[in-house]
Amino acid sequence: MPGGETSRTRLKDISRSVWALGFVSMLMDISSEMIHALLPVYLVTVLGASMAMVGLIEGLAEATASIVKVFSGAISDWLGRRKVLAVIGYGIAALTKPIFPVAGSVDTIIAARFVDRLGKGIRGAPRDALIADITPQHARGASFGLRQSLDTIGAFAGPMLAIGLMALTANHFQTVFWLAAIPGFLSVTVLLIFVKEPRSPRVIRRVTFPLRLSQLRKLSGMYWLVVLVASVFTLARFSEAFLILKAESSGLPILWVPLVLVVMNIVYALSAFPVGAWSDRINRFTLLSLGFALVIIADLILALAQSLLGVFVGIALWGLHLGFTQGLLITLVSDTAPEDLRGTAFGMFHLITGIVLFAASLIAGGIWGLYGSSATFLAAAAFTGMALLGLWLLHKKAPALGQSHLSA
Repeated sequence: MPGGETSRTRLKDISRSVWALGFVSMLMDISSEMIHALLPVYLVTVLGASMAMVGLIEGLAEATASIVKVFSGAISDWLGRRKVLAVIGYGIAALTKPIFPVAGSVDTIIAARFVDRLGKGIRGAPRDALIADITPQHARGASFGLRQSLDTIGAFAGPMLAIGLMALTANHFQTVFWLAAIPGFLSVTVLLIFVKEPRSPRVIRRVTFPLRLSQLRKLSGMYWLVVLVASVFTLARFSEAFLILKAESSGLPILWVPLVLVVMNIVYALSAFPVGAWSDRINRFTLLSLGFALVIIADLILALAQSLLGVFVGIALWGLHLGFTQGLLITLVSDTAPEDLRGTAFGMFHLITGIVLFAASLIAGGIWGLYGSSATFLAAAAFTGMALLGLWLLHKKAPALGQSHLSA
């Protein structure tokens, strides 16, 4: 772990509520990934969906979450309260889990994914703003990294459970989907009991209506440049469902399909917190540039891989790039957002990148269908190269933005 002593110091500075939010995310991700690790193959092999349909479902689901985030973030600024919206969001997601085992058509799956992602959208921006509210600036990278790591532990524990349960139930998808509901409801319980919102919010003032143009103008130019770079990068960040389909088409048996997310998320979980803590010491742009370079390498390997071993090397590097980029992009949003508009800033960030993710999944599905998997990953590498150029230009324009609190 980079900077061991500093990482220990950061752990002491992280609020108990941030830890609790991390475990809430972990439990919900266990629930979600037990389903999502199997869903692409279930759609294609059981319900007869096409590759393009998988891209449409995944893109629509994530776009739904992103659109809702801008409203929930703004409402949390308006109310001066974050937790109630997080409870509603996690609660909705938990309630949708029992729909998947009874779904008998693609239409029902689309509806379930839509409502599930609606819950994600409601909780996402208020939760991120709450972490920023209760975290001192010198530990902000570590706090976001810790939540991301715990969230990602759930993202690989869920597929591991799915593998074991598929083996025990002779590939009975519905049984696995039913059991996936349990950790979802546990996550809501932890949120209700252990997450404490500050009695006096750190926001300076209450905004009247955060989505008014007069309010949005208070989001700085640096904030919008961060959003722009992240959006270009998101064009290369299509749904992980395509990693699953790549492995399956390369010869991975259906029983072991969830191993794709296990490998990816183990690497992600192990890297997210150390990188976040490290970013509190050195320039964030350096780490982000490394993360962008990692995804280019991963895409090239996935495009050219002739064996399952090569595919899994690419998947592992994909997970490593997530650890180097996702928490840091969120941290840059926090660094550039006004304190009284944090929820709105996170919401706008998620809205724009979510719409782009929808387009990215549609593009990936279309390219895959027309030209094959190699072309899909080569296109992603090209988009990442464009984002890397944008990141360097942003660093040149505002070099102080990426500086850590300790070194500034």
